[in-house]
Amino acid sequence: MSLKEIRKNIDNIDSQIMQLLNNRMEQVLLAKKFKTEIEDNKREKEVLDRIEKNATDLINSEFMEKVYAEIIRESKRLQQNNFEIIAFQGEHGAYSEVASREWNRDLIPFPCITFAEVFEGVQTGLYEYGIVPVENTLGGSVAQVNHLLIDTDLNVVGAIELPVHHCLLALPGTDHREIRSVYSHPQALSQCRRFLQRNKLEPLSFSDTAGAAKMLAEKRPKQTAAIASRLSAKLYNLEIMKEKVEDLDRNMTRFLVLSKEESEEEGDKCSIVFATEHKAGTLFNVLHAFAKKDISLTRIESIPNEPGDYAFFLDFEGSSKNNKVVEALKEVKRITTNFRLMGCYKERRAK
Repeated sequence: MSLKEIRKNIDNIDSQIMQLLNNRMEQVLLAKKFKTEIEDNKREKEVLDRIEKNATDLINSEFMEKVYAEIIRESKRLQQNNFEIIAFQGEHGAYSEVASREWNRDLIPFPCITFAEVFEGVQTGLYEYGIVPVENTLGGSVAQVNHLLIDTDLNVVGAIELPVHHCLLALPGTDHREIRSVYSHPQALSQCRRFLQRNKLEPLSFSDTAGAAKMLAEKRPKQTAAIASRLSAKLYNLEIMKEKVEDLDRNMTRFLVLSKEESEEEGDKCSIVFATEHKAGTLFNVLHAFAKKDISLTRIESIPNEPGDYAFFLDFEGSSKNNKVVEALKEVKRITTNFRLMGCYKERRAK
């Protein structure tokens, strides 16, 4: 082993330490929601006693106590700042996290394993916001999310369209000629199919793009790369071998931002969900109600709900405070069932 290799290992360990510290501070922010006071001397003593008990012969216990005293001090500082959390599905570095940062950089992104956890956490107040993908220009609608949207009473308070640019990531110092296989989410692999074929790279499925990048950084398999976001490269100390490896230029994902509270600002886009009776022309009448008021529709999609029944999602331009919109919604509510105005919000497109 050479000095160069040892330093690479140190850099990798430092990257993991930073990730773990970030994860710890995220838990600290959640813990505040269950505390009446920030100061908790008993808990601090428990942490420091455990550190002293588990100290190794190599690391001086006094040094570790100083390190954790600083960690505790920083934890209390973060709890005093009243940060708000936005939850997303996937590992850190996921495109949902990229979208959350584009929507509001003041929020703290928090990873969840499933979409259901995002919805449940916002509903219970554990997270102030949640951000979820609803449709992609190449992959179509995200079925899991749309099914959850049917029954939730959370409000849509924002939306953002994110251009998805995939990057080929590898361990620092990797020779691109040595790469033989690439891990990523099946949809990302499909979107980069021609690139992979052209470079004779074997696609290997993983649960999500950022998870593939994290695995690469931790497991360090030889002759292997990952396809993920630029953010993943930064978070997991990986090199970007090539950017924009997707086969098609227009790869956009639309995300909705959810909250228990309604948006405080006047929106320019509205979303509704409803069902219709099994009568000919009912859906036409809904569309006609908007056409009569000259309201532009931007999305209409049907999602199977219960056997034989469908829920319809409809997005349109306008504000729920506009008289034309108010009148159109009154008519739509009258001729549909299970009608719900999901929210009126601002929508924008990230660069």
